[in-house]
Amino acid sequence: MREASMALASSSLRRRAITAFSLGPLVIAAVLLLPQAAFGVFFLLVLLVAAWEWCALSGISQQGQRAGYLALVGGCVGVLWALPTLQMPLLLVGAAWWVLQAARILLTRRIDLVAGAQPLQLGVGLLVLLPSWVALMSLRSVPGSGPGLVLFLLILIWTADTSAYFVGRRWGRAKLAPVVSPGKTRAGVYGAMVGAAVCGLGLAWALGLDAPHTLLALIVCGLAALISVVGDLYESLLKRRRSMKDSSQLLPGHGGLLDRIDSLTAAAPVFALGVAWALT
Repeated sequence: MREASMALASSSLRRRAITAFSLGPLVIAAVLLLPQAAFGVFFLLVLLVAAWEWCALSGISQQGQRAGYLALVGGCVGVLWALPTLQMPLLLVGAAWWVLQAARILLTRRIDLVAGAQPLQLGVGLLVLLPSWVALMSLRSVPGSGPGLVLFLLILIWTADTSAYFVGRRWGRAKLAPVVSPGKTRAGVYGAMVGAAVCGLGLAWALGLDAPHTLLALIVCGLAALISVVGDLYESLLKRRRSMKDSSQLLPGHGGLLDRIDSLTAAAPVFALGVAWALT
């Protein structure tokens, strides 16, 4: 029995590794090599796939309705692209919404199952997806260091997530939000903060920041890492309400695309605002 379980875990880890190593170079190439407009289209396509999966979390199963939602997301991105004055207010609203979700998740003591369509949840999806597109486009447009900042954000989230996993596995005792995600611990959050601090110091060194701006970089990275945990927990909350394990089976060993970018959708607006405020 134990050998079978270990074999299954090894097979799952192998599938996850193959998927990650297949997609990683594609994402890095898109971030570093594509022109700004092409990068915007690339990430829009990513969001459209995530929006399709979001429909499942909202109980929307009819393909026509899902296609209509994708058209709505695409149209909203088009408006934001054409009217850049709307982007900063949306970033502020998106970041504030994630702060509210942090409080909500920590106070959650019971999750009631839901069935059927929840059209209002589609509106929430716009708050989750659209600010992340604006954030990445904003970061990438920073003169001289834009692509590097986007890549750094991805590394920051990966480092925080990996640090949280290993620290939580080794020292985790007290649960962070046991009803929402029993596997996450407070020690894991501390590990994520350590990882974020290392990344923040690396960013300060790369940009040649002085001591006050280095402190600001550490604060921005720490806040982004914290909110990335909230993004992960929030999607877990939605999936538990629907008794779903993954948002889809699109990525072997990883579940859906939304499962891979839930931390990014939360952290990107906070990080972009922090860069605009503290580092530019």
